[in-house]
Amino acid sequence: MNAGPISLSYRRYALGLLLAVNLLNYIDRQVLFAVFPLIKIDLHLSDTELGFLGSAFMLSYLLIAPLFGWLGDHWSRTRLAAGGLVVWSLATVLAGFAPGYRALLAARATVGVGEASFGTVSPGLVSDFFPKERRGKILSWFYVAIPVGSALGYLLGGMLGQRYGWHAAFLLVGLPGLLLAVPLALLRTPPRGGDENLPHPPPGLPLESGGFKMSPVGEVESAAAGYAALFRNRSFVCNTLAMAAMTFAIGGLAQWIPSFLHRVHSLDVARGNTLFGATTVLAGILGTMAGGWLGDRWQKRNGKGYLLVSGWGFLLGAPFAVWAILAPGLTGCISAIFIAEFFLFLNTGPLNTVTINVTNPAVRAMAFAVNIFFIHALGDAISPSILGWLSDQWDLRSALLITPVAMVLAGLLCFVCGRFVVQDMARAEG
Repeated sequence: MNAGPISLSYRRYALGLLLAVNLLNYIDRQVLFAVFPLIKIDLHLSDTELGFLGSAFMLSYLLIAPLFGWLGDHWSRTRLAAGGLVVWSLATVLAGFAPGYRALLAARATVGVGEASFGTVSPGLVSDFFPKERRGKILSWFYVAIPVGSALGYLLGGMLGQRYGWHAAFLLVGLPGLLLAVPLALLRTPPRGGDENLPHPPPGLPLESGGFKMSPVGEVESAAAGYAALFRNRSFVCNTLAMAAMTFAIGGLAQWIPSFLHRVHSLDVARGNTLFGATTVLAGILGTMAGGWLGDRWQKRNGKGYLLVSGWGFLLGAPFAVWAILAPGLTGCISAIFIAEFFLFLNTGPLNTVTINVTNPAVRAMAFAVNIFFIHALGDAISPSILGWLSDQWDLRSALLITPVAMVLAGLLCFVCGRFVVQDMARAEG
């Protein structure tokens, strides 16, 4: 829906609604990894096959994202987000009825399609509701869904899976999403670009109602030109590569740590996921909110403040990730996981804010589509399978040690990105 004047209370309602949907996004995404040990036993799978269940979701997610990115810049963002919510919720429910590996694989791939629709349009939509100077903090609120939703996915998956079986875990976490589809579809929206929006939008910039402003030939040319401009944007490219390295590490750790606690520290599924979930939610909330606050403050003093916060977060977190994997006792392992996750989640708001700040409002959904494609193609679409294969060759502890290396690479790429970001931000604003 198009927006007239939007009150502050309605903007907060919109943020709350989008945050709730993002929570369900990560619950439905992470519940799979909570029940990995149960699926492995029930379906007699290797670690490589288990890892590919996670990769199948990400492969469909990244392959369909460019289409939704183009649609998001030309059609109603709220309808795309609501449609995606329905698709991934139904696919999660259907995973609860999967009789075997292939059916479960197909259901998880379909979850990726639905979540790609929401993921490409939601960050730009959230940012348009609020002024530019508050974006880091606002997006940190939106992305607090990552640790909280992930933790709930682990907690619910572990408890429901232990008591009722892995089929029931998928069924019960998938149903709530259907309740939010209608209010999401009816959400009033601000102008694209928010307070940056020009009184007379550039030719081809669509209204939120879904109407197109160009001929089909013009649309194709505009899409091609938009994607080409993104690849010439050095800050966007470096920032995306940093996020890809981070996603490789987080994706591998998120999918295999519950199994690691089960195998190495002899925890049952319910206790292991409860411990990991509680650690993730606490470290994630603290890290995400601290990153948004620090990023906004540092950015006021330095045009590359968001990148400095993220870069140092990655470098400080890497040694603690090594400690978590090698610690002989459970207490040391969980303590190190908490610190590593705090520093990993520190980057969430800042790096997504950089993506918004260095791209023009007319192509932001497109920018997030490209970002999603590459961070997952080079990140968690491949890391679960790579770690699973290495685990079959060596052991899970040894395989997990490649993730801190990716964290160090992400930090270095943030510092490289800082060389270009001020210039590219000015170009996007102009």
